[in-house]
Amino acid sequence: MKYKRVIPCLDVKDGRVVKGVKFVGLRDAGDPVELASFYAQEGADEIIFLDITATTEGRATTIEMAARVRGELKTPYAVGGGFGDCEGIGKMLAAGADKVGINSAAVKNPALLSQASELFGSQAIVCAIDVKRFTSLANAAPVDKWTVLINGGFVDTEIDVLDWAREVARRGAGEILLTSLDRDGTKDGFDLALTRAVARAVDIPVTASGGAGTLEHFAEGIIEGEADAVLGASVFHFGELSIREVKEYMAAQGIPVNLGTTA
Repeated sequence: MKYKRVIPCLDVKDGRVVKGVKFVGLRDAGDPVELASFYAQEGADEIIFLDITATTEGRATTIEMAARVRGELKTPYAVGGGFGDCEGIGKMLAAGADKVGINSAAVKNPALLSQASELFGSQAIVCAIDVKRFTSLANAAPVDKWTVLINGGFVDTEIDVLDWAREVARRGAGEILLTSLDRDGTKDGFDLALTRAVARAVDIPVTASGGAGTLEHFAEGIIEGEADAVLGASVFHFGELSIREVKEYMAAQGIPVNLGTTA
């Protein structure tokens, strides 16, 4: 039986965890290493750190933070933000990260995914995809489509997300971290149609991100969104829900989860 994963996401800016709505209006949420240790004790299956200004400010995520995290916990973790070449990815993996997330750089240079997966293995490469929904008319009926955003969500590439997801999988990425900008921080629930469409388009794991606000939302992301993992941020950081509560609720809905701690 393959467990469905619950993953807290720590958006890091200037060495602190922050959280906003639709990538703006950031609030301080604490020290990244302390929060990671707490989530590990709660039973997080993985932890994701995203340096949310690394790409826009043209700098790489700090190696020091990754090393501190590895020294504090055994829970698998991924780091994303500002990676533009295999050298930087290799340094982060050497510092202790289990996976590295690539977003804007992969869109600008898709060959980076192929090179990185070949060098480090698909299991170490996560392609993060930030998405915005738009509705068009086809035969007088509204049709939902989604385009890929880069540079922290500020640039719309107009690339169709399903086309990009298929290319990401073809180039060897081990999984996709899929974030709906429309839902990010709103607590209105995941974009289930988006998540389901991407999950059905590829044969690699998809993590649903953006919008989780209730216990029901997490279960819906798995059952209706067909995701392999669900991600939360502010609901965990500000104590509205615990990872344990989420996993117990999911288990009650018949979703296979690991209820043991991973610290």
